[in-house]
Amino acid sequence: MASKLPELSHVKPGRILFVAGEARRASRATIKPLAATRVLLRGKRALYCVTLRPKFFRASTPEQRVETLVHELLHVSAEFDGRLHAERRHSRLPGAKFRSLLRPLVRRYLAHADPDLLSGLGHHGEMVARQWLERPTGKSSRGQAYSEKHLFLGPVQMITRRHLHS
Repeated sequence: MASKLPELSHVKPGRILFVAGEARRASRATIKPLAATRVLLRGKRALYCVTLRPKFFRASTPEQRVETLVHELLHVSAEFDGRLHAERRHSRLPGAKFRSLLRPLVRRYLAHADPDLLSGLGHHGEMVARQWLERPTGKSSRGQAYSEKHLFLGPVQMITRRHLHS
């Protein structure tokens, strides 16, 4: 997505941790800045953590999954420094305004999407995903470094409502 959408060209996918996580209201995903927390993946510091919620896996179409991922990546700061974009927080850019920024990007991405990514997002059945064994929690985790030893691969059931048409 970062390579196909100029608006996301500052995003470095290898510095984002994607995990499956617990439900949080009706959201499909959330992004957490990791500027104040040290999370190392293969020796490199992760600057953001995207938590994919049960609704992402159990009640989405591939297009909705693309929209969810683009949505979360829009929150990343232009400096890609482990902070959120100040002007793209929901408190600053509520509902319809955020969607008016998001929807054209999703349409453009889907028109030229990576077939392998879309195939994976259209998967129906069991898969494995990273999950926290122990996750960083606010101020109490600031002095601690987190790494692969704080993660595990666990089963997740993907229920895809429909597949993309070729």
